[in-house]
Amino acid sequence: MLTKRIIPCLDVMDGRVVKGTNFINLRDAGSAVELAERYYAEGADELVFLDITASVEKRKTLLNLVIEVADVIRIPFTVGGGITEIGDIEKLLNAGAEKISLNSSIVNNPKLISEASKQFGSQAVVAAIDIKDINGVHKVFIKGGREETKLIGLDWCKEVVDLGAGEILLTSMDKDGTKEGFDLEFLKKLTDSVSVPVIASGGAGNKEHFLKAFSIANVDACLAASLFHYKELEIKELKEYLKNNNVEVRV
Repeated sequence: MLTKRIIPCLDVMDGRVVKGTNFINLRDAGSAVELAERYYAEGADELVFLDITASVEKRKTLLNLVIEVADVIRIPFTVGGGITEIGDIEKLLNAGAEKISLNSSIVNNPKLISEASKQFGSQAVVAAIDIKDINGVHKVFIKGGREETKLIGLDWCKEVVDLGAGEILLTSMDKDGTKEGFDLEFLKKLTDSVSVPVIASGGAGNKEHFLKAFSIANVDACLAASLFHYKELEIKELKEYLKNNNVEVRV
């Protein structure tokens, strides 16, 4: 059985880690390099680094910061933000990222998924999908949650897998930063519908929320930010709790 993963997320703006609620009201959470080093020492299975304003500001991911983070950790590292072409992906992988996360760019150019998957392998391609409930329909949003698209959440998830994405990072904008728990209903539909690993994001508030995501929604990994940034929950404590509740984790 594959072990379930715990993944801290570094949302980066202007070189600093930030965190908000429902994608707004951002506040500083510290240095990206220092937090990455801390999470590696604390037993995180992977790290996700998202340059959250790169797409809106129409610029590339902060490459030097990626190099600095990769230098202090020895766990898989996913990077996203402002990636629009194969050349961007190549630079990030060469800088130390193991996977790249594609969000806004693949909505505008779905072929980028298949091109990246063909050149670097599907295991290196993570489709990051931000969804929000609009009148009972889960719609896909891009540009850091600022722009609604016509895409339906579950349909788009299936499409990115067909195009070659090796993993889905699913963020519920409604749950983001609320600490009310993951969107179990949508996540269960998703894991029942696709054959690739699913990372749950948005809503983690306590240990039970992670347990429910693994046991009820059957996700492969859970991602959280503020809960870890501000030491409201320690990764070691979380993993021991999960193991005691029959969830296979690396301790």
